[in-house]
Amino acid sequence: MMSDIKEVLISEEQIQKKVDELADQISRDYRDKHPVLVGVLNGAFVFLADLMRRIDLDCTIDFVAWSSYGKDTSSSGVFRIMKDLETNVESRHVLIVEDIIDTGLTLHYLLDTIRARKPASVKVVALLDKPSRRRIEAKADYLGFQVPDAFVVGYGLDFAQVYRNLPFIGILKPEIYAGRGTPPDELEE
Repeated sequence: MMSDIKEVLISEEQIQKKVDELADQISRDYRDKHPVLVGVLNGAFVFLADLMRRIDLDCTIDFVAWSSYGKDTSSSGVFRIMKDLETNVESRHVLIVEDIIDTGLTLHYLLDTIRARKPASVKVVALLDKPSRRRIEAKADYLGFQVPDAFVVGYGLDFAQVYRNLPFIGILKPEIYAGRGTPPDELEE
């Protein structure tokens, strides 16, 4: 796998330091609010696991798997719910946990869908943000790192379901995804 990585963009140590910072801020902001952390599968599960272990307050977790991609490498703008929330979030404080904000389409859809369920509040924590690829306005209330317009993998992010287990964020060599036409979009899941 390492031979497929062009460059380590964000080290394991940098990620863990940022996760600690985000968890500290969330712990302060959500004191006495018992938030529901909603992980966006599959990419955010590693980030969510580390984040929730560092948050110093009572919280619950749930997961969604909503995709706009199917088998393609670019967003279709049509969403498919593969796993919906099991938790009733009405009057609850919801924190959506995303691996990456790329085009903004998936996050926009998630926010609209969750807001329709009448939570007390809804905010977003994202490990990565790639604003150069934005197609619709989207932002994180809590952000780890901004990344350049490159195909990144590791720490939960994948290409063709591989590389999620890398402990860092790396840039995938273009020849790995060559032959698929154009470089693939990040797979917001």
